[in-house]
Amino acid sequence: MNVAQSVKRAVGTGSAALALALAAAGVQAQEPIRIGAFLAVTGPASFLGDPEQKTLEMLVDQTNAAGGVLGRKLQLISYDSAGDAEKARTFTKRLIEQDKVDIIIGGSATGPTMAAVPLVEQAGVPFISLAGAVVIIEPVKKWVFKTPHTDRMACQKVFVDMKARGFTKAALISGSGGFDKSMRAECLKVAPTDGIQIVADETYGAADTDMTAQLTKIKGSGAQAVLNPGFGQGPAIVTRNYRQLGLAQPLYQSHGVASKEYIKLSGDAAEGVRLPAAALLVADILPATDVQKAVVTKYTQDYMARYKSDVSTFGGHAYDGFMIAINAMKAANSSDRAKVRDAIEATKGYVGTGGVVNMSPTDHMGLDLSAFRMLEVRNGIWTLVK
Repeated sequence: MNVAQSVKRAVGTGSAALALALAAAGVQAQEPIRIGAFLAVTGPASFLGDPEQKTLEMLVDQTNAAGGVLGRKLQLISYDSAGDAEKARTFTKRLIEQDKVDIIIGGSATGPTMAAVPLVEQAGVPFISLAGAVVIIEPVKKWVFKTPHTDRMACQKVFVDMKARGFTKAALISGSGGFDKSMRAECLKVAPTDGIQIVADETYGAADTDMTAQLTKIKGSGAQAVLNPGFGQGPAIVTRNYRQLGLAQPLYQSHGVASKEYIKLSGDAAEGVRLPAAALLVADILPATDVQKAVVTKYTQDYMARYKSDVSTFGGHAYDGFMIAINAMKAANSSDRAKVRDAIEATKGYVGTGGVVNMSPTDHMGLDLSAFRMLEVRNGIWTLVK
């Protein structure tokens, strides 16, 4: 007997309340699980949001083709924030109040993410951010999680590599965006602990197209190596100006430019640049015994087959956010927001593109420093630093 027949029989016997309950149950069974997203698909940060959007679309299609989750189809409701914090706030409010989403995956950059945090905390909606700054998860916020490695971890990974190469004096040149400022601050905090002296600290604006003045100061600072906390086109300009000025010190970038796009924008000037990044960028050269090999290889193959373009670690952040969310729903056997939140926090041993994730009530990211790989540009491609 279908729901309509049940309702008819119930009404015929005077059981109106039962009829309504049955009708409601039938409608609920057919409703999709709604996944909300706000991503920088266009604008200066589109190199982040575009692969994230494409990844979510691909995974939703793959999941629905395989039967969905908990017997229900997935529905992706996504808005283009263009990397703007105010738009992110508006879209988050819409996702919560109008679209009634079960979970939000998004926030391509730190500023838009932090604009959404108060809203998701107040509404009690699980939110998995795809941005890098440590402030997103420290202090811990009940409903907020993130998939990328933190800016603090990037500083530490770089400083460990500097020390291994015999460098103890470093210079910083950073941008003015939310991630840039956060990573700069974290690097300044951890440098003394990691045995690194910061001998120069320069900054540039989002619209700057030449950083030779700042780099000239760094050239005379006595720095043995230089780190550029930043993302977008700024780091590529820094890299080109760096070579034009003939700076011989090793140049490090952040995981904020961990994609082939950075190499394309920087050209030959990128040769020798190092940065910490996820295993995804070097999936093809990982040893067969690497625990992430199968995951990053399949994601790379699926993405390239569908979009005919290279993967980036940013799309990988979306992959991990989606899989953690879906795994949590399966573990909770529910799309109930509170139950899913609890299941996300209980994530243990998830092998993703960013590393092996082990979350807890005091750690809403679940990655340690071993999740980062140190990469170097050699002959125009990313390679593993041995």
